[in-house]
Amino acid sequence: MTPTGVFAGVFLLLALYCGIDPFKHSAISSFPDFVAHKIDLPPWSEIPVERDTQNLLQKAEIKFLNQVQGPESVAFDPLGRGPYTGVADGRILFWNGNSWTSFAYTSPNRSELCSPKPSPLSYVKNEHICGRPLGLRFDKKTGDLYIADAYFGLMKVGAEGGLATPLVTQAEGVPLRFTNDLDIDDEGNVYFTDSSIKYQRRNFMHLVFSGEDDGRLLKYNQVTGETTVLLRNLQFPNGVSMSKDGSFFVFSECSVGTLTRYWLKGEKARSSEIFATLHGAPDNVRTNENGEFWVAIHCRRSMYAYITGLYPWLRKFMLKLPISVKSHYLLQIGGKQHAVVVKYSAEGKILQILEDSEGKVVKAVSEVEEKDGKLWIGSVLMPFMAVYQLN
Repeated sequence: MTPTGVFAGVFLLLALYCGIDPFKHSAISSFPDFVAHKIDLPPWSEIPVERDTQNLLQKAEIKFLNQVQGPESVAFDPLGRGPYTGVADGRILFWNGNSWTSFAYTSPNRSELCSPKPSPLSYVKNEHICGRPLGLRFDKKTGDLYIADAYFGLMKVGAEGGLATPLVTQAEGVPLRFTNDLDIDDEGNVYFTDSSIKYQRRNFMHLVFSGEDDGRLLKYNQVTGETTVLLRNLQFPNGVSMSKDGSFFVFSECSVGTLTRYWLKGEKARSSEIFATLHGAPDNVRTNENGEFWVAIHCRRSMYAYITGLYPWLRKFMLKLPISVKSHYLLQIGGKQHAVVVKYSAEGKILQILEDSEGKVVKAVSEVEEKDGKLWIGSVLMPFMAVYQLN
């Protein structure tokens, strides 16, 4: 048999194997209705190439090691106290200056299933029971803490803490399946993301694999209690942050790798436009006192992720092979965890890049909060916070 014939035979066997997945060893075997979508990626030439050649994030200080599991979001209350952070066991913790204390929780069904465990991923199996608080924001006028819980929706808890109250669990009759982040304008309106109406957070890698375009951007009116869908058909919408002047907010799309500006005021009100094309897959966005935006980028865009993003049939073929979810994750991020943090101006221009390309200190980043000349860095995947001193 000729080499061409051998190659064709091997390819046919692989195609047959992937088509039937006989041993259910593929990364998507538990999702029989899995569909791979084309991701609306920007041209490769538009993806920024600027780097932090000094790997400055390696100078960050690791704090609270093994005291906080998966601190996704970092917030300070209107009096400047904190930080507060939501962790993998479903609680919001408060740093009182000496130790961490339980401030609030999102699930009314807490039990021994939610007891402390050795790593953030140890909670994934039961987080739909225990709750998983992601984005946190304080209302500066009332002192209330607003919470985007991945499973229980948009929630609120008063300054005294305790069990959070659900505010929004569905929109247009469709349940919130993956509530992710939020911000609040001066009128008290809450803007928040529902990353998918199909996949929950415990299956977030399958949302990444699918490129599903069913994410939503929503608005909650505190006065009327009305929830409005502002944008739909988004690919893994994630972080949300208001501009300093309140004329617009930006939100990130993780699968696409962009920041989009949604106008609230002026002649462009209720319209949206691309604000910035990012280095890779973004998570949360936070505005500093100067009106600049800090973007947490989970990883740079790899060529593998880019090509399989454009060709969903190829991505599904790869996902059908007997390769673990972890291995596919490493392929997506370019082989190793590496954190990237980028600061953008109010006009969408890159001002500063900080990274740890080797993942030696800051392996992953979910959010960056600037306070008093320091960057407080949280990660949904890490058992610590990192603090970087700005010049």
